[in-house]
Order: sequence, then C-alpha cells, then structure tokens
Amino acid sequence: MEQEYITIGKITNFFGIKGEAKVGYTNKDQLLRSKVVVMLDNINKPELKIKSVRFQKNFAIVKFDNIDDINEIIKFKGERLFVLKKNALKALDKDEFLIQDLIGCEVRNENGEKLGQVVDVSTNNAQDILNIKNLIGQINLVPFVGEFFPKVDIENKKIIIKPIEGLLS
Repeated sequence: MEQEYITIGKITNFFGIKGEAKVGYTNKDQLLRSKVVVMLDNINKPELKIKSVRFQKNFAIVKFDNIDDINEIIKFKGERLFVLKKNALKALDKDEFLIQDLIGCEVRNENGEKLGQVVDVSTNNAQDILNIKNLIGQINLVPFVGEFFPKVDIENKKIIIKPIEGLLS
C-alpha cells in the first residue's frame, strides 16, 4: 500500500558552509514538528532526519543529521520536502487543518444553503485566506478565522460559514 505524503517545503539553496539548507516552507509549525522528511522527487527518494530548524526572514534554516558540508547539501537544491500525511495530521490541533484538505470543500451557510466551494487557500502574515468560488463563478477571499467558520467537516468536505454582511459579495 502506497503511503500518502504532503509537501511541507522546498530546499531553495544552501546556507553557509556547514551543510545547512535554506528552505521555503508552507507551514512553520508543521516544519517544526517534523522529524524526518523524504525527497520524493529525487530518484533515490532519500529520507533525511531534521536535526534543527531556525527561522530567518521568510525562510527556514534547516540542519539535517549527517550533512555537515556545503557539498553534501547543494546536491539537494530544488528538492521538495515531504512528510507522511498521517504524521502531519497527528501533529495538528483540533482547530487546524491541512490546506489540501480544505480545497474542494463545499461552503454552506448556517441554513444549509450552498454558497460555493473552496478552490484555493492563500495566506498573509496574519492568517490563511479561503478562496471561495461562488455559484456564479466569482472568487471571494475570506479570512479563515473561527468567527466566520463555526464548523469544518473535512471528512464530508463541508464547511459552514457565518458571514458578516458584505463578506461574500
């Protein structure tokens, strides 16, 4: 049975000469919780154990076990980092979700009326933003905060929204 993986980042470059990687990431907490990453795009599918993570500006500096030289890390430049989805799900809090699981969810109001579907999730510095395509094809950008979304049912791909006036127009 093939395992299901999710991507949590990408090695964009080396950092310094001691084998550290500069990593673009999708979720800071997920990167911090991860112990092992796999490079599925690489022909050898190497697994690397994360030794340490620190953050600098808009990227992470990641140190992997047994990589202590710039020449050892540079060969992984451009590689995406994956973790097992089941491990990522275990690390989430009750009110946290994987972005890929939100995409495709049907959005309904509290009366059950269908309002649209989540087609993408973007982010700003404060929170995630659901990109909801309404029934006439317009995209509404809605902050993914608890006040607006009292119920998220990933299993049934349904989200209940409690919009304030003008949020979905």
